Amino acid sequence: MVRPAPTAKVSVRAIAALAFAAVVVVALDQGVKALVVANLPYGQAVPVLGDALQLLYVRNPGAAFSFAVNMTWVFSIVSTAVVVAIIVYARRIRSMWWAIVLGMLLGGALGNLLDRLFREPGFGRGHVVDFISTPWMMPAIYNIADSFICVSMVVFVLLVILGVNLDGTRAPSAKQQRAADAASRRSVADGSDAADVTARSSVADGAEPSRASRPGVAEPDPRAPRDGRDVLGHDAT
Repeated sequence: MVRPAPTAKVSVRAIAALAFAAVVVVALDQGVKALVVANLPYGQAVPVLGDALQLLYVRNPGAAFSFAVNMTWVFSIVSTAVVVAIIVYARRIRSMWWAIVLGMLLGGALGNLLDRLFREPGFGRGHVVDFISTPWMMPAIYNIADSFICVSMVVFVLLVILGVNLDGTRAPSAKQQRAADAASRRSVADGSDAADVTARSSVADGAEPSRASRPGVAEPDPRAPRDGRDVLGHDAT
């Protein structure tokens, strides 16, 4: 009877780190958005670092960085799917790096999803509050949730390139894999050579058995008489 493989235990530390990162991002995003809505004039740029950084309060009906402004419902569904997927896969996470990265991604998705669900003009069609403007870098206006989403995706790609798995193990690099394959081939070849040597030795030993091991064949006694004569050549009779 084949026993099922044991299920890996849930990493409480990883889940706690993911949840903490998500809560921090959501709280920071929603808190700053509330300050922006209450204090900034709509549509008027407020310089912070000259033209390098400005605060410009706008409402975005589309995706991050003001893309696809006529697809609010679609991005509400996509954001919900991302949130559900991260929560489902959270049980598999053992790596603290992955926990923090997915926590930031979850917090960013939740921050914008809350705007789409509960802000005007209605449930699922709410406009996201954007207020960060960096004209030197990009023409779009974004918010803190967008920033954490971008940072988490960059780190996500780095973890994949470095071979860090969700369970914290490291996938072997191409160089390490080639070295392991070469060592495996050498081991197989050495085993085959040893088997060939053993087989040839066994065959040789079987083809040339020692005289003492031949059954039914007795060694002649040099003192025995030959043709009726003794060893001195006299007639034995």
